[in-house]
Amino acid sequence: MPYTEVPGARVPIRMWADPDTVEPAAMDQLRNVTRLPWVHGLAVMPDVHYGKGATVGSVIAMRDAVSPAAVGVDIGCGMTAVRSTLTAADLPDDLARLRSRLEAAIPVGYHAHERPVDPRRVHGLRTSGWDDFWARFDSLARPVHDRRERAARQLGTLGGGNHFLEVCLDDDQKVWLVLHSGSRNIGKELAEHHIERARRLPHNQDLPDRDLAVFVAGTPEMDDYRRDLFWAQEYARRNRDIMMGLACDVLRATVPGVRFEQWISCHHNYVAEEEYDGVRVLVTRKGAIRAGAGDYGIIPGSMATGTYIVRGLGNPAAFNSASHGAGRRMSRNKAKRRFTEADLVEQTKGVECRKDAGVLDEIPAAYKDISAVVEAQTDLVEVVAHLRQVVCVKG
Repeated sequence: MPYTEVPGARVPIRMWADPDTVEPAAMDQLRNVTRLPWVHGLAVMPDVHYGKGATVGSVIAMRDAVSPAAVGVDIGCGMTAVRSTLTAADLPDDLARLRSRLEAAIPVGYHAHERPVDPRRVHGLRTSGWDDFWARFDSLARPVHDRRERAARQLGTLGGGNHFLEVCLDDDQKVWLVLHSGSRNIGKELAEHHIERARRLPHNQDLPDRDLAVFVAGTPEMDDYRRDLFWAQEYARRNRDIMMGLACDVLRATVPGVRFEQWISCHHNYVAEEEYDGVRVLVTRKGAIRAGAGDYGIIPGSMATGTYIVRGLGNPAAFNSASHGAGRRMSRNKAKRRFTEADLVEQTKGVECRKDAGVLDEIPAAYKDISAVVEAQTDLVEVVAHLRQVVCVKG
């Protein structure tokens, strides 16, 4: 669908969602973003909803500035999907046992590996750049210097909340592995350090929302943030790489002879340097993926509504972006109050997954309709494959 331009803002707010369906608090956040003097433009994805400082599902292009809260605390959070040579008929009858094997290989929730995973021992994993990556750790912000061992043991771990690892089938019954995770605790601590640092800067004292505090180019604070931001984004990618490698090893042990044909990975909480309208800008995608022409992306739904593999169309009006998922339609607390474990069992019928109170806030009905979200952005992406999960691992 074509975008809607919201009137009355300092710079255009281009929305791939009906403004009348977006909660007023989120609309206020969008307008606040446009009041920042550094903002070049704002694109809003169809999965938009209220967030801290900036909405989830917003793409902010800034000149010579970046807002750490507009990136989010899970720096580099994103998706990875791998298509295998297996078909549904190759999967074992006992999917509960397969889920148990995946959970044994990949710690979930607050858990970590007992010892750091050696990437050289993960089949098919690229091992280049690891020494340089860890050599940069000591240059990160001082408050995380004692977190190195923990960060090393959390590489290759899923976390909780809306993070997941799934075994899926596409419409041709091909088996895919799909996962969603980010930079774990080290990314969160770096983000919180820089968000608080930005809030204290003099130029941020009169903002419409202090959570939109920015760093500006040419300052030590901006240099420090960019250093830590890009390291955390790399950590998140390497975290997903290790997890996917471990999951592929589980599938190899379960069905010998399996091969993996296509590997897709994309961030959806991150910053990139790009150019639009002849202007170099820092593009913050918070709950949005890059969808440049030909870029492959992953747009998941919820625990039982499937995932779309998409290819970008390169729409500059959206700063070459698309949605990162279905987006929540209600808060976690509201979902827990409204639904029961029996509702969860019913809504996840046919999926081997947790069906207890610990994941009730992730019930599919707490999310928007993923098919409608994808339909709302046909000028941003084209659908390559639709996947439905048969196994879902959550923390």
